[in-house]
Amino acid sequence: MLEPELRQNHGCHGRGVCGRVSGTLDSTVAEHRGRGVRAVLAGSVTVVTVLLAAGGCRRESPPAPPAKPTTTTSPAKPTSGGEVVTNSVGMKLAYVPAGTFMMGSPPDEANRDDDETQRKVTLTRGFYIGTTEVTQKQWQAVMGFNPAETKADDLPASRISWANALAFCRKLGRAEGRTYRLPTEAEWEYACRARAAGPVAGTGKLDEMGWHIDNSDERPRPVATKGPNAWGLFDMHGNAMEWCADRYARDVAPEPATDPAGPAEGAERVARGGSWGHYPRACRAAARASVRPAYQLKQVGFRVVMEAGTHTDGR
Repeated sequence: MLEPELRQNHGCHGRGVCGRVSGTLDSTVAEHRGRGVRAVLAGSVTVVTVLLAAGGCRRESPPAPPAKPTTTTSPAKPTSGGEVVTNSVGMKLAYVPAGTFMMGSPPDEANRDDDETQRKVTLTRGFYIGTTEVTQKQWQAVMGFNPAETKADDLPASRISWANALAFCRKLGRAEGRTYRLPTEAEWEYACRARAAGPVAGTGKLDEMGWHIDNSDERPRPVATKGPNAWGLFDMHGNAMEWCADRYARDVAPEPATDPAGPAEGAERVARGGSWGHYPRACRAAARASVRPAYQLKQVGFRVVMEAGTHTDGR
């Protein structure tokens, strides 16, 4: 646990045990506002360009643990949640249908923070989202280098800036003729909840659903080694915190919203889900963090959205 003066000097805001967060672009300290972080976060930037052979996706049946999905044909646009496709780098993506949900947390939720304003959100378009964070093997296949501090094919890719996460999406999309991108914050929380209303999806028990500081031995863990939610998504709680597309705003209007995409201005981007280095409160479905987009942090990775029906041949 860091001393109060260290927490103050390193600009970590919010309740819970804070952590020292540093980036190597300018050797300054990040203004990381995720609640409950403890570990030291650092990283570096490397730029390598590679060409990825063009590929497509194949459709799979919805995952039903412990059985694995079976491969079928290329994806059409499904109507129900959980249908899984596999793309050219072996990434599995589950379909999330359009729908309406309550985003944020109710005032009486334990350990909530004041930036979790609850409101009704409607998403008008379904989408595919990675069933796990992008792994180091997948990152390496597309980008040609691996910036992670702890390296293994099945660990989440990490120490990746927000811009580099976008670069990964663009490269993969060009190779496959599809549109890949980061999820909006609303899409991320909707997918995380999979129609669950409480702080933890799936079984509702965090230790069964995710890796956090109390069960991870303070290190990243292989993806998909905890339970999935109702749409077959793993690691939405913990393991690697995940970049979202939105800029961060602490004050969120309580009025209903349709396809929200965050504020038009802001210096920080949203990161969601907590990580192996966060306390449980930061791994709740509604918990939010803001991170400077230039930083490459060892606890932060991402998962991708693939837009349905975006293949150049109409699939």
